This record gives sequence, structure tokens and C-alpha cells, in this order.
Amino acid sequence: MQPWALVTPASRGIGRELARQLLTTTNVPVVATARGDLDQTREELLSGLSKDVKEDRLHVLKVDVLDESTVEAAAARVADLFPKKSSYLHLGLAIPGILHAEKSPAQIDYDKALLTFRTNTLGPLLLIKHFSPFLPRKATVLAGSEKGDEAAIEGLPSSAVWASMSARVGSITDNQMGGWFSYRASKAGVNQVAKSLDHYLRTSAGEQAISIAMHPGTVKTNLSKDFWDTVKEEKLFTPEFAASKILEMVRSRTVADRGKCWDWKGEEILP
Repeated sequence: MQPWALVTPASRGIGRELARQLLTTTNVPVVATARGDLDQTREELLSGLSKDVKEDRLHVLKVDVLDESTVEAAAARVADLFPKKSSYLHLGLAIPGILHAEKSPAQIDYDKALLTFRTNTLGPLLLIKHFSPFLPRKATVLAGSEKGDEAAIEGLPSSAVWASMSARVGSITDNQMGGWFSYRASKAGVNQVAKSLDHYLRTSAGEQAISIAMHPGTVKTNLSKDFWDTVKEEKLFTPEFAASKILEMVRSRTVADRGKCWDWKGEEILP
């Protein structure tokens, strides 16, 4: 069976670096998505990579989580590229996100809050709807599980993993400051979605596939740009560093870690 990986979106920030690092640290095909110029995204993903990276391993598809038809079309294309009889999704990284930071209830804007939930919570949910069917089933023979097949699993977790991007501020237990009403709530929703998907996978895939949520820390991307000055320099990560730590964390997950939210250090964030 041919494993493959999905990074959506992958046009900038953490997503771009996750896709680039998967291309250099694994030997599996990588499906990367973008809302806009696919040719430019492909060029940027491959720019500066080693000549050993085979360009035909990268597939760039259009996905806009605010438009379900694009998600459905991308999944249909993936079904052609990777037939379920001979391949399966081993690593899915669902990372859409936007931030509107309300400091008080008076700053809550209905349209912005709705867009936050559509992107941060419903976005991953739609990705799960259309791409989780590619995750292994109980009967799927995972790459690396047969003698002599170890190379096929290099750089990937032992079980298939679907990881949705959450945030520490999505933890109700950890909420000591308040504020950021819509963002906090949307990320708490991501944690619930991740847990619910994992219950589904327990039935459909057993120990072959798990679902988790993840927190990358504060990363120097456009999403957090307005708050760079308020973060200590040593805690403001580059996208390259954040991506490497996220992949390190994901690779070390086991079935005992399923259904939970994990930070970039591999430490659990309570709901």
C-alpha cells in the first residue's frame, strides 16, 4: 500500500514549511493545497529543496474551506491520484486559521466572528468530511508493517494520524485571561471535532489511525503579526522551527495519545 500525506493549506506560513519538510524528510507523495495561484505555490514549495526531491511527489490542488465544492473537487482528484485499493492517507495536517482578537464583548463583530468559525472550526470539519475516507481501515495493511517495507514509513508516525490545528487558547481549563472570544471558542471547537473524529476512527480503523489536535506555539506569521511585539523573542517561532517541532511531535504520537490536544513540545493541553 502506498502512503501519502496531506497539508491543507500549504501556500504560506506553517503549512508551506510542513509541506516542504515532508518532501525532504519522507519519501511519500505530498498533496498540498492553496486557494489561489497553484503554479506559484508549487514553485515556492519546491524552491531551494535538494535535487534529490522528486518533483512528481508533489501535487498542488485548489482548496478553499469557505467553498465546499473546492474541497469536494480536490478529494475527487485525490481519489484518481491515489486509489483506495492501493494507497491510503497516512498523515493529514488540517491547518486553516484566522484570528480576530476581541478584547471585550463590545468588539465582537458578527460577520468577523462567523468567518472565524467558518474558517477555524467548520474548515477542518469539511476537510474531515471529504478526506477522512482516505484514512486506513482496520483491514488496511499499513506501510512499514510488512518485512522489508520499513522504507515506506520513513519520517511518518507508526499509525496514520489526522492532526487539526488548534491553539492553547482553545483550552477552557487554561483560560486565565479571557478575551479573544471568537478565536478561543473556534479552537475549542477544533478540539471537540478532533475528539469526535477519533471516536469514529476507533470503530472504522481501530489502532490503524488516530485523530489529534495540535498547538504550534506563537509563530511569526501574518495571523499573529499584530502581537509579535508582545511575545518574548525566544517564544516567537519561525515557521521553519514550528513546522519541524510539529512534525517531531506528530511522529512520536501513539494510540495512547489519540483524541487529545498536544503542543509543539509533545505536552498535552487539557480541554
